[in-house]
Amino acid sequence: MEDLGSVPWPPEPVRTERLVLRESEARDRAAFIDLLASPEANAYVGGPRPRDELERRTPEVPQQWPGSFVVDLDGEMIGHVLLRRTTETGRPAAVGKADLGYLFLPRSWGLGYGAEACSAALGWFEGVCPGEPVLLTTQSANLASMRLAAKLGFTEVERYQAWGAEQWLGMRSPVTPSA
Repeated sequence: MEDLGSVPWPPEPVRTERLVLRESEARDRAAFIDLLASPEANAYVGGPRPRDELERRTPEVPQQWPGSFVVDLDGEMIGHVLLRRTTETGRPAAVGKADLGYLFLPRSWGLGYGAEACSAALGWFEGVCPGEPVLLTTQSANLASMRLAAKLGFTEVERYQAWGAEQWLGMRSPVTPSA
């Protein structure tokens, strides 16, 4: 996957009613390690990574590139939302399109933060890349992610087998103003 290339970065923080989407900072390193080491958060995305490896390899300021947002609640990172261009998926129709990804710390689940943060990120994306569709891939067994995809307006394009499980590929068409 690659970043959004020509998009001006970092943007001003994106604010919602409860959250701030912002660029990663050094203070987020421990939360990124917790997130990537969490068995619950990574159950459908290949599993957790070993904490000792993350401690060694995570840079001082992690995940700092265009399209990568820290989800901040009251000054503390609770998740990560990423918009990037798909380069290789085994799905030729997806290559070059924007792809939405997200991970949240389990303590923040079930409170609507995922929908709020992803909606804000999609709004930001529409502002910088107007008219572009966005893809989202999740395991069909990840019911919470499937509900979030539907809530965000993604519709099924296809299901396919990859990484030992059925994957769901959805697309969100650009928002078009009503006449």
